[in-house]
Amino acid sequence: MWTQVIFHCCEFYRSVRYGRIDPNANTGQRGEQAAARYLRQRGLVIVSENEADRAGEIDLIAVDPRNRTVVFIEVKTHGSIKPGHPAERVGSQKQGRITRAASRYLKRKRLLGVPVRFDVVAIWWPNGLTAPTKIKHYESAFDAVGEYQFYS
Repeated sequence: MWTQVIFHCCEFYRSVRYGRIDPNANTGQRGEQAAARYLRQRGLVIVSENEADRAGEIDLIAVDPRNRTVVFIEVKTHGSIKPGHPAERVGSQKQGRITRAASRYLKRKRLLGVPVRFDVVAIWWPNGLTAPTKIKHYESAFDAVGEYQFYS
């Protein structure tokens, strides 16, 4: 009984401190919420979630205060027990869309010239489970791709 009380208290603290995960959301949304929580626990400051415009969508945008870098994060959640790595689904076309959306975001916010990086967070969250079984964060997973490349 006491272990259940302690677990619920710890989970309540984590949800208040680092963000809540909606158990009724679809797999992709829960994965993004879990990724945001994971990154906050590691010191990143999430400044935007699901930032979208005509160029594309970016799942999470964060600032790494250690080196003052804007971080564009693509979250991939693997919701089955089939083999495969979630990060493999971030191909060159997806990287190009993220790069274009990031470029437009930086222009819109007047942040051109600020150091940036592109990360991928891979999450294994089999259907039916209340929490992910594994979260892996790949810093600088890819460089800017396509005609909208920029240097950081």
